[in-house]
Amino acid sequence: MKKIVFMLLAALLAACSSAPAVTPTEPPVPTVVEPSPTPVVVVQTVVVEATQPPTQVPSPTAEPPTTVPATQTPVVVVQTILQTVVVPPTQPVQVVAPTATSDGLIRMDPNLGAGWFTDITLTKNTLSLRCQLHKTITFTVKPLDPNIAQVDFYYRIVDRSTGASFDWQNAGRMPPDVNGNFVLAFSGEDVNANFRKLNAWLDFQFVGISRSGGVVGRSEKIEQQVTYTLDCPK
Repeated sequence: MKKIVFMLLAALLAACSSAPAVTPTEPPVPTVVEPSPTPVVVVQTVVVEATQPPTQVPSPTAEPPTTVPATQTPVVVVQTILQTVVVPPTQPVQVVAPTATSDGLIRMDPNLGAGWFTDITLTKNTLSLRCQLHKTITFTVKPLDPNIAQVDFYYRIVDRSTGASFDWQNAGRMPPDVNGNFVLAFSGEDVNANFRKLNAWLDFQFVGISRSGGVVGRSEKIEQQVTYTLDCPK
């Protein structure tokens, strides 16, 4: 009996060993879901409480009709033409020829006083260095401005041959007289020795000085009215 049971068990074991192996089952392929052709939009409204008041945007300011925007400002180029004008120190004055008075004096045109002086007279119009007949000329002038307390006499020599002129020289004060005039006897020897010429003009001018020493006014430069020579004129 035991032998039969043993044979049955052996046959059972043989049957189990010869049975085919079970292949493990592969996991199922996941099903792919195709996207829907129409997207679904989910709108979510979120209410946020404002912490600051909104900034007020100012309305544009209208420009005046005549205002041109800065980006369109035209550039104006101004060309200045510079012209050099030479103005002589003293403008020529229309001078009337000197006139002889009944007392033998030569009277200058009142315009030569330039509004500061009047009654300009000379005893002669020729001055010489060595000629006794023309050795001295007496100049007389009367100031019009009461602030003029002193009158200085200025002169210069102009060479008639070459036209060369020398610097103005101050011959000093003209002494006053009892009539309110200022008088100076000017000699041919009073001309600076460096400026004496054989044939020249003696130009002159009167300068009014105040009591404080300042210049109040000047006459015109009286030119080519007096001849200066070394010897007697021929």
